[in-house]
Amino acid sequence: MKGNMQTRWLRRIILIGAVCLAFLLSIGGTLPALALVEEGSVYQERAIHHPDGIGKFYLGREISQVMGHMGAGWLERPTREFEEQPQLLIEDLHLKPADVVADIGAGTGYFSFRIAPLVPQGKVLAIDIQPEMIEILNEIKKEKHVSNVEPVLASETDPRLEPSSIDLAIMVDAYHEFEYPYEVMQKVVQALKPNGRVILVEYRGENPFIPIKGLHKMTQKQIKKEMAHVGLSWVETKGYLPQQHVMVFGKSGNHPQEERNLLPFNF
Repeated sequence: MKGNMQTRWLRRIILIGAVCLAFLLSIGGTLPALALVEEGSVYQERAIHHPDGIGKFYLGREISQVMGHMGAGWLERPTREFEEQPQLLIEDLHLKPADVVADIGAGTGYFSFRIAPLVPQGKVLAIDIQPEMIEILNEIKKEKHVSNVEPVLASETDPRLEPSSIDLAIMVDAYHEFEYPYEVMQKVVQALKPNGRVILVEYRGENPFIPIKGLHKMTQKQIKKEMAHVGLSWVETKGYLPQQHVMVFGKSGNHPQEERNLLPFNF
């Protein structure tokens, strides 16, 4: 009789423990080590997360929500030239006439169509995952009579690039929104020519006074960590833009020269 009672109590304790564990897992974040999407994954998912994020974490960073095609007008806002001074970036790309450039997360092609004249014998692959953005790109391409911009509909995990096909991959205020940054950047690395470059332009996460939502900014430290994770080496950081980092990377081993941090400010 006593043994049966002990068995029943043991079963109750096990049941209560299982219910408590299920509850902790359901609220997310409480047991981050158990919140992996799958065993061995580079991502974590948490039910409790920032309202501007998707609840998915990569190397400690929460991935932000995507600005959909309904925000296309913001990308083409007249004040952007003054606020971000994008022409400084374009002039600093050091492109050759026959270069192939992948503008990943191209949106409306704000940069794609400005880069195109610099590569008259090459081309710009304007890559986006939203069919609506591809439609916009095709319409603008037709209006501007530009022949060397090619809109490319990508997937969340694949930018649709051929191996060893591009001289430059540029991502302007886009990388932080990639739902699968590890998979996308692996494909980008494979697509780089031997001396190809990756340029990331992101709002400075170190500066709390830049009026952009926190998850839509990134620190240099975080960017370097994520690029190193896919085999890219930091080459230099340029600080000539008012609010954004310009960070240059190359394939590991291709840039033995001294790495530089060309920041005129502390942020």
